[in-house]
Amino acid sequence: MTTPPALLIAGHGTRDAAGAEAFRAFVRELGRRHPGLHVAGGFIELSPPPLGEAVTELVGQGVRRFAAVPLMLVSAGHAKGDIPAALAREKERHPGISYTYGRPLGPHPALLSVLERRLAEVLGDWDPAEVTVLLVGRGSTDPDANAEVFKAARLLWEGRGYAAVETAFVSLAAPDVPSGLDRCARLGARRVVVLPYFLFTGILPERVKHQAEEWAASRPDVEVRSAEVIGPERELLDLVWERYEEAVRGDLRMNCDSCVYRIALPGFEDKVGMPQQPHFHPDDDGHHHHGHGHGHAHSHSHAH
Repeated sequence: MTTPPALLIAGHGTRDAAGAEAFRAFVRELGRRHPGLHVAGGFIELSPPPLGEAVTELVGQGVRRFAAVPLMLVSAGHAKGDIPAALAREKERHPGISYTYGRPLGPHPALLSVLERRLAEVLGDWDPAEVTVLLVGRGSTDPDANAEVFKAARLLWEGRGYAAVETAFVSLAAPDVPSGLDRCARLGARRVVVLPYFLFTGILPERVKHQAEEWAASRPDVEVRSAEVIGPERELLDLVWERYEEAVRGDLRMNCDSCVYRIALPGFEDKVGMPQQPHFHPDDDGHHHHGHGHGHAHSHSHAH
């Protein structure tokens, strides 16, 4: 029986001591949930321990193979560049180790249901149909990463009955929080819940809350409430494990997490497991079934 690869969790890093401790506590909890598996975690920047130290710790425990999972909601520069570069450097430092690399976490339905809970905690007597949600992401210089936050907002809106889910960012990208709130008001929103799209507490989520309060103070015509971050919920622990297993199997699928044919999304439950038919291209003369159409047939049936 070969030992399973170790699990290495890669975090952003934060200047906020409580945020860094939340990450470290999360890594410890993962270790407790999976006894017999080596689990370590480190940061790309700003807080200890650095990722390299976590790798050294695993190697010191006799680990030769590991799967690295980025504890990040969107695939921005860190997940696409910094972590792979750091891992490549560690491979040079520790000859003989090998690793696979997992996918970022969002916008997985399990996380959407935690976000829904966070909203429910602050809705109180508000009717969701009269509430506009402002989902606030970290913000990135990578347009694809910012687009993923918009995707999360759309998926959160689908089938849940909120008036709207709008999007803003706390750094590096427009619209910022005040502009996002202005947009909600211009669209006619009178009740807004600001929802931070962050895993753990930190300087940026606190800034989101502060900016929302400042904006609300100047706009008595709009009621604003702030929800909490996702936090170290059971769904998050399970999702990291799912990403670990994918990475170990080398099963890095296309984005199937929010596929209506695979996951029951609110209002689309009847689509789960439906057989997928190929899309035949109108220009196809019937002799090229192994071309465009055939490929589509495989995209859902085989992956799922």
